[in-house]
Amino acid sequence: MKHKLTLLLLTFVASILSVAAQVTFNVSYKRVSPTEIDIVFTGKMDKGWHVYGANIGPGGPTAATFGTDNLKGVRLVGKLKEGPGLKHKQDPIFDMPVTYFEGSALFTQRVELLEKDYSLKGYLKYGACNDENCLPPTSVDCSVKGADGPAKSAAADKKKAAEEEAIAANNADNDPIDGLVDTISVTGESSDLLPELTANEASVAELDSATLRKIYEPSIEALKAFGDGNHLNQSLWVIFGLGFIGGLIALATPCVWPIIPMTVSFFLKRSGDRRKALRDAFTYGLSIVIIYVALGVIVTSIFGASALNDLSTNAIFNLLFFAMLVAFGASFLGGFEITLPSKWNNAIDSKASSTTGLLSIFLMAFTLALVSFSCTGPIIGFLLVGVSTSGGGAIAPTIGMLGFAIALALPFTLFALFPTLLKKTSRGGSWMNKIKVTLGFLELAFALKFFSVADLAYGWRLLDRETFLALWIALFALLACYLFGFIKFPHDDETERKTTVPSFFLGIASLAFAIYMIPGLWGAPTKAVSAFAPPMSTQDFNLDVVKVEAKFTDYEKGMAYARQTGKPVLLDFTGFGCVNCRKMETAVWRDARVRDLINKDYVLISLYVDDKTALPAPIEVEENGKITTLRTVGDRWSYLQRNKFGANAQPFYIALDGEGQPLGPSRSYNENISEYVDFLNNGIKAYKKTAE
Repeated sequence: MKHKLTLLLLTFVASILSVAAQVTFNVSYKRVSPTEIDIVFTGKMDKGWHVYGANIGPGGPTAATFGTDNLKGVRLVGKLKEGPGLKHKQDPIFDMPVTYFEGSALFTQRVELLEKDYSLKGYLKYGACNDENCLPPTSVDCSVKGADGPAKSAAADKKKAAEEEAIAANNADNDPIDGLVDTISVTGESSDLLPELTANEASVAELDSATLRKIYEPSIEALKAFGDGNHLNQSLWVIFGLGFIGGLIALATPCVWPIIPMTVSFFLKRSGDRRKALRDAFTYGLSIVIIYVALGVIVTSIFGASALNDLSTNAIFNLLFFAMLVAFGASFLGGFEITLPSKWNNAIDSKASSTTGLLSIFLMAFTLALVSFSCTGPIIGFLLVGVSTSGGGAIAPTIGMLGFAIALALPFTLFALFPTLLKKTSRGGSWMNKIKVTLGFLELAFALKFFSVADLAYGWRLLDRETFLALWIALFALLACYLFGFIKFPHDDETERKTTVPSFFLGIASLAFAIYMIPGLWGAPTKAVSAFAPPMSTQDFNLDVVKVEAKFTDYEKGMAYARQTGKPVLLDFTGFGCVNCRKMETAVWRDARVRDLINKDYVLISLYVDDKTALPAPIEVEENGKITTLRTVGDRWSYLQRNKFGANAQPFYIALDGEGQPLGPSRSYNENISEYVDFLNNGIKAYKKTAE
């Protein structure tokens, strides 16, 4: 038998594996003299891949470079050097000469030891491509540390001490607050991240060092005193519910439908012994649950809780799912047919048929997961992205996948229990192709969401809000035309001339949705799509003057301005890729009561935890007994949220006084406007009490 397989499955699996296999680098260290060490980076590339050299002009591909996070008693000697095997060519795309390695690459950076005790933390950054695509700039970390360097003179000691006096506390004891605060004065990072301010706002006084330390001090115990911290179990139930709904949606897709007759055929052979049939049916359902939950466990073990936000806005992750959904959409519209290779089909079928006992049932469950992945893959992708900002910590992906698997497994367990009744089940027809084409339109629409997340996080500005809405309007208007029978696709039945009643009503809904979004091109809130569309701030042409936008995207400057004006702070931890954040901004913040309270009585500070803007200098902090390096603006704000408030989910709102202390419990995603108004009013009342 031939099972349809999503192109995404092959592309997705191959891409995930290739990220680790395309290019790999090892680091070694060679002592070339008593005072010199060579840091050697040795790379291996898969066939067809190449790594660019170090000497490439501006405007070209990513050149290999060596950077440092920390230098002590060490200095770099010259630039990064390329090893043997370097090739040269005139690149037709960049229209410039480039250098590159194929098969293997070698880069060397020499360092000179200046002191007896020395240390260096650095990294090689390189670019790699093949004839079809490229990896993003990738870093390979290195570390040099020892106490066998040359002795230095007392004069050199004194000079070095003077040079490092300003930043000595930064890494002296790896104190998290010191790490963040002291770097502010050294890098001047805060002022570079500010939006344009009025003349009055621009005159904000700088915070003194004592106040800086105060606003960074952890407030976890204070939040517990307010009864905060009890939302974790609720968020896990929400995640489970989202997964369960995703599983129900997957059941209605055309990719899952072909598995029904296969299930019937398989379990009819086992229905003689009722007791054994019951055992096999429940084993089948349990196997489905185990397979999908294992995926959640793998994601958890690879990425961990602190990296989920980074995963949800990672360019590779989002662009991969964007390409995957576009490929699925084109396939479902009839552009091409994707089938599992016949050898794979035969191998799975023969194995399932010849194998006896529980293993054969598990293979059937695995076949279900494999064949249906073209429809379940996008749902799983949305689920994994959603849990990254929904709370629940490292267990969140597993809980989400558990809900998904249970919803998907329940009907198939019933199919296995009552196979004879399912022999009458319809095996499809023109109506199934119509569902498939409709799903193709939806996958093209949702593909734009993944591209938008990467676009926002990296500041490309290729898909602003009005562009996004224009594409969605076109897609849903065309879907309505298809459902009304005005357009046909390759696999549609040409003899079918009449529009069915279900298609008519679905067409009306799709056309109405397209019309509903049109005012959004001029700034209307369009709440129904706020979770998917880019934020209103990306819209160039906006006739709507009602808005709530943060004047500060920097914690220190915002706190300084609040102290100067005598107002409490509404601290908003958000993200470019945060669906629930967009919902709150559209459904709650635009309410007149909420808008007036925020604009008149609070200083709003919005901190984007997925902002990929590089910090002027890396910040080293200690977290859970390990040293963590913060390299982007988003890293810094995400760490602030975890360290100060003990939370890692967005949206996360909290009212603070001028000392950075909570004025009440925090608030997360909840579209109850009255409760949000109470939250703001209680913060104002508590602030006035502290000011008395």
